[in-house]
Amino acid sequence: MFSFSIASAQDWQYDLDGALALAKEKDQKVVLFFTGSDWCPPCIKLEKNVLSSNEFSEFADQKYVWLKADFPRRKKNKISKEQKKKNKALADRYNKRMVFPVILILNKEGLVLGATGYRRDLDVKGYISLLTSFDSFGD
Repeated sequence: MFSFSIASAQDWQYDLDGALALAKEKDQKVVLFFTGSDWCPPCIKLEKNVLSSNEFSEFADQKYVWLKADFPRRKKNKISKEQKKKNKALADRYNKRMVFPVILILNKEGLVLGATGYRRDLDVKGYISLLTSFDSFGD
């Protein structure tokens, strides 16, 4: 028997340098997702209803390297000290106000091309359109 859990189809990276190197190698942009995966209802909705959808994955996996900065609060979801340090460095650079959720589109050099958060008015197609609109900036 197989066990399945709800998870994003994206191959998440958890290190900025690695994500940027992969983006350069694949000639893609980086999506940086700041989330509170176990305490932030909009974060959970965004990941479950948009980022994990087949339609979104088919669009995004060909265009982006996925980088996640998760800030869980529950002990059972505790991340390593090393990962906490990496996530804090990401927040210090890209999300100083610690707003959740935030999706940033970065170019291959790590410069922000666009940003959004959870938007109730957008479905999967809406997010695809919004992220696509950032493609023309900064490159």
